[in-house]
Amino acid sequence: MKTDLLIGSGNLKKAQELAALLEGLPWRVLSLRDMPDLPEPEETGASFAENAALKAQYYGDAFQIACIADDSGLSVDCLGGAPGVRSARYAGEHATDEENNAKLLEALSDALWHERGARFVCCAAFYTPGGQVHLETGEIAGHIAVAPYGTLGFGYDPLFVPEGEERTFAQMKQEEKQKISHRGIAFRKMRRFLEERS
Repeated sequence: MKTDLLIGSGNLKKAQELAALLEGLPWRVLSLRDMPDLPEPEETGASFAENAALKAQYYGDAFQIACIADDSGLSVDCLGGAPGVRSARYAGEHATDEENNAKLLEALSDALWHERGARFVCCAAFYTPGGQVHLETGEIAGHIAVAPYGTLGFGYDPLFVPEGEERTFAQMKQEEKQKISHRGIAFRKMRRFLEERS
């Protein structure tokens, strides 16, 4: 019998992406849609690792279930690492992806291409109630485009051009993006950890 594993994310597109990365594991992967309604936790951590651990513990303890959560975001060099841990809330607490992207483009309006260096960072956390949090990280460098390109993905994907590519993440199919993305890297490491636990 498979053990239940909850993906602690209220973002449906992200939950689907994580479920695909965990496919084939000897766990029954559940999403928050399979659980009773619960307010999202406040992401008060000062780092991606702190926020990922906070979310995994919050949902894991609330539902008494093994939980995997991540915190990820964009760090732009010439903005001193912003939007960073505030990536999802860059343009305000309930900002849409489009609003966040627009604010980022505005902040970079005078930046030349060589000044638009950035990196996507993901920290994944696994937690079982009563146990320790296990963390894995992934990171990819790239540049911020001058306008959004592509309709796939979510968040800052239409603006992020990974190193060695001419396309944004939003112009790549999910399988292609997962091979190189920050989230793909972190969750492949986490997958190996979960396989060893099984």
